[in-house]
Amino acid sequence: MPRSASQAVVGAAPGADDGLLLPRPPGVFRRFWARHPRAADVIVAVLAFLLSAPTAAFRSEYPIPPTVPQTVYAIVVVVGACVALVFRRSRPLLVFAAAALPMVILPPSLVPASHLLPAFAIYAVAVYRSVRSCWIAFATATGLMAVYTVVAGLADPTTWGYLVTSLVSGAIAMLIGALIGVNVGNRRRYLEALIDRSRQLLVERDQQARLGAAAERTRIAREMHDIVSHNLTVIVALAEGATATADPARARAVTEQIADTARGALTEMRAMLGVLRDPELSPDAPLAPVDAASVAEAVESAQRAGFPVVLHVEGRLDDVPAEVRFAVARIVQESLTNAMRHAPLATTIDARIAVRADAVDLDIVNDGVRPRTEAADSPGGAGFGLPGLRERAAHVGGTLQAGPVDGRRWAVRASLPLSAQAGAKTDLEENAP
Repeated sequence: MPRSASQAVVGAAPGADDGLLLPRPPGVFRRFWARHPRAADVIVAVLAFLLSAPTAAFRSEYPIPPTVPQTVYAIVVVVGACVALVFRRSRPLLVFAAAALPMVILPPSLVPASHLLPAFAIYAVAVYRSVRSCWIAFATATGLMAVYTVVAGLADPTTWGYLVTSLVSGAIAMLIGALIGVNVGNRRRYLEALIDRSRQLLVERDQQARLGAAAERTRIAREMHDIVSHNLTVIVALAEGATATADPARARAVTEQIADTARGALTEMRAMLGVLRDPELSPDAPLAPVDAASVAEAVESAQRAGFPVVLHVEGRLDDVPAEVRFAVARIVQESLTNAMRHAPLATTIDARIAVRADAVDLDIVNDGVRPRTEAADSPGGAGFGLPGLRERAAHVGGTLQAGPVDGRRWAVRASLPLSAQAGAKTDLEENAP
């Protein structure tokens, strides 16, 4: 059933819903009690006065009847204790002290007039303070009543029966109020804990959604950068070469290479968009096929653009897990892109890949460092290439470092472990149903 507004929570603090769409509290009186706490407290105070005042006005079975001033005094004290009940939610212990005080200051013949007031007050202590405070208050009040009974009984031994009966009836009234209050208070605190936990879950859900969206944006941006930046850099280099040459045949060959590079970029973009639009794929699925990028293609495109790239591979990349192999290709591709963009005068671009038993080491070095190279694509600059490379290396459990070497060379060094990939696969297999 749709709801236009939040509902009050019976037994919980006002406003505890906080948009959690809690079910409608049952019962008209319960809803009124929850929505109008001050009016409910006034009703309780009036009810307590109506039940207590007649006892103060009528003659009891005590051998010594109360005088008129004592009766008036008792009514005034009872009225004051009833007024204090209005503040039972905010000051439950003070209200209980005010309600229990008449039991030890009124004459023995008028003490029964104050038996119901502590019952109302100790209920508030159990509900709005704690169970421990409730039992401490009960024990304290019962102890004071017992002392009062002993003192009054020693003063007039003929009243022992009446005094003991009064003590027992007062203790029973407080005990009933305490038991009801403990039950209601525990339920109230349980509901508050559930609501607080639900609120925490909502906050955590929203935070996880925001973090997931940010991570997804970063992942898409990284793939877009690797695809667009590399291919556009190659296209720009080829276009400049075609413009600079006077040989029509060579210019035509270069334009064909530009078309091939653009088609390859378009194919990768379509593949990535297909992954993004496929609702059946996992959110953690790679945005591009792991075999979509290869080291050889990246090196060949840079060589076609006229850059002196030399590739050295030790070991077999085909034996490397696909995710690590994809990361290797992307790192090499972006490193060559940075070299083409920021080191156009480089005479050597050396790319070395070493496949070891536990890791794959990459070392891409060029000798075309310029003063602005470091700032152009560093984490503190405006570029996104190196941060993306570090994120890609960290995604497979590896590390990556980039920076100038010997003042004239720029090096990108990465180490991608293989054991972490094997361990991750083993864990997935063990947890598989």
